[in-house]
Formats: sequence, C-alpha cells, structure tokens
Amino acid sequence: MSRKFTKEHEWIEPADEAGCFRVGITDYAQSQLGDVVAIDLPEVGRQVEAGGECAVIESVKAASDIYAPIAGTVRVVNDKLADAPELVNQDAEGAGWLFEISGDIGSATDLIDRAEYDQHTA
Repeated sequence: MSRKFTKEHEWIEPADEAGCFRVGITDYAQSQLGDVVAIDLPEVGRQVEAGGECAVIESVKAASDIYAPIAGTVRVVNDKLADAPELVNQDAEGAGWLFEISGDIGSATDLIDRAEYDQHTA
C-alpha cells in the first residue's frame, strides 16, 4: 500500500512494523491552518475508531480536530511535536507526522490516492 489520504486532510501510510500505519495531516491542511502552536496527541494505547476524533491541532487561526483514518490502537506518537509543533508546518508529510496506529487498513473509510486528493483540494 502506498500513502493514502482522507477528504478531511489526513494521510496514512505503512509504518516500519507490519500492521502499523503512520498518520499525519497533509501539506494542504497545514497551509490552511497557518502557524501551528500546539498539538494534543492521543495517548499511546488508546483505541480509536475509523473517522473518530483522536487529536487536536491548534494554530494561530483555529483549533482543528484530527480524525483516525482507520480503527486500531495508538502505538506511538511523535514526541518531537511537544517541543516543536512547527514541524507540522515545515514538513507535514514527513518529519511532522502525528502518530502511528496498529490496526486493519480494511477498517478505513473512503481513502483516496494522491491524484484524487489533489483534485479534491483544487
């Protein structure tokens, strides 16, 4: 599986460990938010539902909910964001990832590929 996207502006891709997936927000989303000032990440071990709220990103403009693209358990969070939330602005689809979920990609709802996402945001 390659990176997939949600219409709510999250991305998901396979992580290093089998059955685990890394999640973040898209570059488009961070550009709409403006300067990110804080991120409330989910607790490690938390069960999340596909499409359920699981994190909050606060920017100079607003606070925005982040939704889990799949159902599963939060395995790890990006601890670097506690001291450097601006990583999301600098590299939203790389070093600014948010968390990893262990779960079944089959629980995903409405994942789209990059071309469809780009069309969605055009």
